Amino acid sequence: MTTENKRRKFDTVFKKEAVALVTEQGYSISKAAKAVDVSENNLRRWKKDFEGIASGEKLDTDERAELAKLRKENKELRMEKEILKKASAFFAKEMK
Repeated sequence: MTTENKRRKFDTVFKKEAVALVTEQGYSISKAAKAVDVSENNLRRWKKDFEGIASGEKLDTDERAELAKLRKENKELRMEKEILKKASAFFAKEMK
């Protein structure tokens, strides 16, 4: 019989608190990782991600969603503009 390893998922609050152990309380990465029962690599990656978000280099999930929405809206507006250009050119020819 084999046991399946399920990937654990951590919410943003947990990640922020784990990173705060290192950044605010002075724990080393290895001690903080042991304290919250995660791998050191995960904790390093979370720390790097939060530092990137804080410095403006990376987008958080809300900003990513807004960016995707704005890109979709921009694409639709460009298509509508092209249709209106073609329609106005067509009707200009018809008027002559």
